[in-house]
Amino acid sequence: MEKRPQFGNRVLTNPENVFQHNAWDNVEWDEEQEAEAESKVAKNSATKYEDDADQFWDKFYLKHQNRFYKDRQWLFTEFPELAPEGVPSESTPQRVLTEGAVSCPSDPTPFTLTSPASAASEDSFGDFPGKTSKTRFFEVGCGVGNTVFPVLKTNNDPNLFVYCCDLSANAIQLVHENPEYAGGRCHGFVADVSSPSCQLPFPENSLDLIILIFVLSAVHPEKMQETISGLAKYLKPGGKILFRDYGRYDLAQLRFKDGQCLQDNFYVRGEGTRVYFFTQEELREMFVKAGLKEEQNITDRRLQVNRQRQLKMYRIWIQCKYSKPLESF
Repeated sequence: MEKRPQFGNRVLTNPENVFQHNAWDNVEWDEEQEAEAESKVAKNSATKYEDDADQFWDKFYLKHQNRFYKDRQWLFTEFPELAPEGVPSESTPQRVLTEGAVSCPSDPTPFTLTSPASAASEDSFGDFPGKTSKTRFFEVGCGVGNTVFPVLKTNNDPNLFVYCCDLSANAIQLVHENPEYAGGRCHGFVADVSSPSCQLPFPENSLDLIILIFVLSAVHPEKMQETISGLAKYLKPGGKILFRDYGRYDLAQLRFKDGQCLQDNFYVRGEGTRVYFFTQEELREMFVKAGLKEEQNITDRRLQVNRQRQLKMYRIWIQCKYSKPLESF
């Protein structure tokens, strides 16, 4: 009977004999094996959620179509700037702030934001969708249009043009299929505004409002400042960014299971999409660093109760409004 080699002494000297035993000791990897292993690890790491973010959102909208999100009934209450001439209609009651919340009043004046800088920028840009419109809104991360189309239905101003973009081509396809899109007052397109190479179809200093509703939270934290600073360049002097997103320790954050946290306060959902949970202070720092002036920065807390199960659930959102100073032009 052949004597069994002591553990640690069975060395593979001839690759052709690799399948003669179940195991070999002290095996060394070559560069090709090392590279292949690194590649496999990368595919299974958090970077895939960044590299393939558009694919995860595409799958999301392919599965849910337009059934997942509802039109935002609170939209004009929270953001009267989106209603005709910035004034809510009788059907959109004014927001009642909770105790401790501070908000600067919104300017009800119709948008007539023009400056030599914005006019020169538009002239040099050439032709673009909505060029002849006096008022221009842009929603980032529009999904299937649950903000865009209520705005278009409510605001009949023929001088209003709305741009909207999303990372998901499937979402934009659903926007294009909406009957309200056919009116020629909207331009929807696929774009990743967190990418430095992103090209938008309008010039800098040309937008009255930029809408960021539950979208910045899907951007990698390391790209958030660059994203906000890049978008701020497209505002006219006096133009605003309207922001609403998840606040720190919202119910959605507390419900995540172990292993779903990619890094501090940044999580991945089951379908591969990501979400970050903000504080007022970090948002203030990013918007001010982008050269914008604070008009509103509040924490909106809501208690939801399950009476049958006797459960209390706390929702936390942060809402901000930041404007581009007039005096800088």
